[in-house]
Amino acid sequence: MVITDVLEFQGRIKRTLITEEEIKGKLKEYGELLSREYEGKPLLLVSILKGAFIFLGDLSRNITIPHEIAFMAAKSYFEGTSSSGDVKITLDIAQDISDYNVVIVEDIIDTGRTLKVIHEMLKGRKPLSLKVITLLDKPERRVVDFKPDYTLFTIPDHFVIGYGLDCGEYFRNLPYIAEYES
Repeated sequence: MVITDVLEFQGRIKRTLITEEEIKGKLKEYGELLSREYEGKPLLLVSILKGAFIFLGDLSRNITIPHEIAFMAAKSYFEGTSSSGDVKITLDIAQDISDYNVVIVEDIIDTGRTLKVIHEMLKGRKPLSLKVITLLDKPERRVVDFKPDYTLFTIPDHFVIGYGLDCGEYFRNLPYIAEYES
């Protein structure tokens, strides 16, 4: 999607759902929680690209213990605003995770399909432990049985942008989460 009318595209932002300050507060809270939980243990944060990269960076800065990061990429949206139902892993981590406590870092859990696929894949690699932290959760949209271990915000069934989440690759740079009219 190429923007031809910037003002019209930006005019689709309906309202701010979660402010930058609210996000910063939750990042501090969960950074402290993960620091306590994994103190003295090998910790690997696995970010799901592209949406979770900002969340990973800010979460990592709020974790006070040593930890490593890795990246995976999966697609299920393919340029649209609703999940296709088909999950494709487009980038996998190469390292052996069997000596790590792994926390998958996700931007949003909607249907749950993508995270279920990734969770099962990583679980099969036998990490010391495996948990999921998500910035946003939309449990009413779930079509598979999947529940994250940590959720910063639970939101209603709205299409959202900002803080790494996009519409057609735009709006990832917004420092807040907004409802978007697709």
